[in-house]
Amino acid sequence: MARTVGIGHQNFEKIRKKDNFYIDKTHFIKEWWEEEDEVTLITRPRRFGKTLNMSMLEKFFSVKYAYRRDLFEGLSIWDDRRYRDLQGTYPVIFISFAGIKENTFIEARKSICRVVEEQYNKYDYLLRGNLLNEKEKQYYEKVSSDMSDSTASVSLRELSDFLSRYYEKNVIILLDEYDTPLQEAYVNGYWDEAAVFIRSLFNSTFKTNPYLERAIMTGITRVSKESVFSDLNNLEVVTTTSNKYEESFGFTEGEVFAALGEFGLSGRVEEVKRWYDGFIFGKVADIYNPWSIINYLDKKEEGLYWVNTSSNSLVEKLLRESNSDIKQIFEGLLEGEKLVTEIEEQIIYDQLGRDEQAIWSLLLASGYLKVRRYERVTDEYGSWKKEYTLELTNFEVKLMFRNMIRRWFNCIDSDYNDFIKALLLGDIDAMNDYMNGVSQSVFSYFDTGKNPSRKEPERFYHGFVLGLMVELRGRYVLTSNRESGFGRYDVLLEPLNFKDDAIILEFKVFQPKKEKDLSDTVEAALKQIEDMNYASGLLARGIRKEQIRKYGFAFSGNKVLIGEG
Repeated sequence: MARTVGIGHQNFEKIRKKDNFYIDKTHFIKEWWEEEDEVTLITRPRRFGKTLNMSMLEKFFSVKYAYRRDLFEGLSIWDDRRYRDLQGTYPVIFISFAGIKENTFIEARKSICRVVEEQYNKYDYLLRGNLLNEKEKQYYEKVSSDMSDSTASVSLRELSDFLSRYYEKNVIILLDEYDTPLQEAYVNGYWDEAAVFIRSLFNSTFKTNPYLERAIMTGITRVSKESVFSDLNNLEVVTTTSNKYEESFGFTEGEVFAALGEFGLSGRVEEVKRWYDGFIFGKVADIYNPWSIINYLDKKEEGLYWVNTSSNSLVEKLLRESNSDIKQIFEGLLEGEKLVTEIEEQIIYDQLGRDEQAIWSLLLASGYLKVRRYERVTDEYGSWKKEYTLELTNFEVKLMFRNMIRRWFNCIDSDYNDFIKALLLGDIDAMNDYMNGVSQSVFSYFDTGKNPSRKEPERFYHGFVLGLMVELRGRYVLTSNRESGFGRYDVLLEPLNFKDDAIILEFKVFQPKKEKDLSDTVEAALKQIEDMNYASGLLARGIRKEQIRKYGFAFSGNKVLIGEG
């Protein structure tokens, strides 16, 4: 009989006591312990079992759970007698920053301090007896959500000292979702203050802490060393491209297929593989997101499970406001193309809005892109760089981005849909009316604030093209800025059904030194379509000349004029 699927459980003890569906990941305990790294940072996308694994580590090592063999009997770790003897023998500090999502630094700082205060409250038995002297007891009482910076910075190190004295053993520290407050700090504009505060806390906790046995931090991103880890030269970083702990987070294909068999779903292997396969950690391919698989086992139908579990506001903001080159690359990714690029896996948050590589790094760390190939490329001078071949992870991710692009046009949904209808009907007057309404509404939406779209309509145009791709998928194959004939067209819509017309769109910006008004710009666009013979590829594929419609789009600020050739 299949076990019960419990949705959303992240507490190892609760899952084991209720005998809920669980895939054994206790081999991670042995792998990590035998590496003997002092401080380990592990990055994985959200909902990949990071919190559950940290809960598992706490229950295994903490003296609070000594003699709890019932939690581990029947799991792989219990087969080794050495680890049975190790269970429940260390003081453990387990904290999470997952809930720190404040809009201001003051509130974020208070939340971090409150997390630390909760740990002090949990161990307030340390105040009894003579373990602590009077000054240490006074310090203990100072730890609160409003404590000073000096008190906060050393708070976890001091708690490590107190616990190590009480148990006569150094402390294991587990910090889950360490980067959540840093992401919120970037989005809400208090990055510098947050980085200084967290850097000080991390330095005293993980670097200058003589009472530390081992530590693990988990998160989605590897924040740049200069930001918060500048003093931590004892940090072992394990990213999605590293070869450590490859199968400890996420489900392997063998584990997924076995689970499908347990729930009587073996006949749906291909469906599950199409939707959810695709994650690659280190050299191990065919990793599945646990959240999607667990929900599939529970509901027994495919759906957008993982991608709808939390806000993608940062990713959406960066893509929407990115330059035209990035939007153009993203068009290709949505069509199944690969991106070959040099990236740096550490995230430098203050470069996210300017550095193209930083955006791809964030998408890779977040699980939206996967590494299809990685190699070290040497140039003619003997220096080398890391070159990655990236693509969208799977079908679920692709659908998420299509829905995201639809949301970009929600504010002008009616006009936008009316424009598409007019385009398909060839109603040039309606196209002009609707397009001007669309551009008025949406120009500022694609504006980064630094390069206003009114002066750079290409930024709007590429967002607009992505919208066309999503709305017309299934009826047209859309390509943009591709080679054809003697040049490059802007947008070409090739019908999947030969009964529909093919459409070529050329976008041009009004140039007052060369043109008197927008009508001249339209003529220049239409002339380019003819001079560069953009229709040649369509004609070669058997589409008749009279079935090919050509439109020139002229931009001047947020004004648009469309003409037909």
